[in-house]
Amino acid sequence: MTPVPPPLPRWTSAGTYTDIRFETSGDGIARISLNRPEKRNAFRPLTVQELCDAFNRVRDDPTIGVVLFTGEGPAADGVWAFCAGGDQSVRGDGGYLDDAGLPRLNVLDLQRIIRSLPKVVIALVAGYAIGGGQVLHLLCDLSLAAENAVFGQTGPRVGSFDGGFGAGYLARVVGQRKAREIWFLCRRYDADQALAMGLVNAVVPLEDLERQGVAWAREVLQHSPTAIRCLKAAFNAETDGLAGIQELAGQATHLFYRTSEGQEGRNAFLEKRDPDFSEAPWLP
Repeated sequence: MTPVPPPLPRWTSAGTYTDIRFETSGDGIARISLNRPEKRNAFRPLTVQELCDAFNRVRDDPTIGVVLFTGEGPAADGVWAFCAGGDQSVRGDGGYLDDAGLPRLNVLDLQRIIRSLPKVVIALVAGYAIGGGQVLHLLCDLSLAAENAVFGQTGPRVGSFDGGFGAGYLARVVGQRKAREIWFLCRRYDADQALAMGLVNAVVPLEDLERQGVAWAREVLQHSPTAIRCLKAAFNAETDGLAGIQELAGQATHLFYRTSEGQEGRNAFLEKRDPDFSEAPWLP
């Protein structure tokens, strides 16, 4: 007998936004989705501000361990998109214009938030993950692609590029040769090609994409939260320079604060006495 797959969560709205949806499952999963399908889920400054807010709320919620990051769809014309990058219709001479006319490239803030979030972020990619959308999925910890997923870069075609994570980290994931091909040629790659180059973890039927994402999330949630957050920081430390080392060191400090040594140092200071670390062994 074929096992019956577990039911999907009953998602509950966790905030009121214009360009995104933010929902929680009640069992440790958040779902953050771009909600501009008519724009192929391209982001504008408001979109990025709302995404930053939602991811920061996830950071501060101790009941959430995994985020599913995706795009709403399909659009009215039947086309699916995870994210088509920056909305070129609001791009000014100095960046993407907010409602006050100020040019901003605040997607860099969002990239750092996703990267340093001490929880697992899983991209669910249906349709196009192009340009800045390709970079956003790249920065997620895990990525599941629907069979209709399409990946690629457009920067050199539209007078743009991502010389940070979008280039350097991409090369770490797919290799220098393939990363240069992706950027220099601006070709499109289907889901199977993305899987072959290590850009995604798995390819699944479109109708099973969310169910598989939830299954992966629930599997992660069975494991030690402290081990997961330290592992994420450790992976980042290898690629992110001093910022990555700072992140790993911060997780180590968080653990140390919970030891008897850390608490003795704090208590001695508050009690205005010399600390007594005599019970702490000098381990090999």
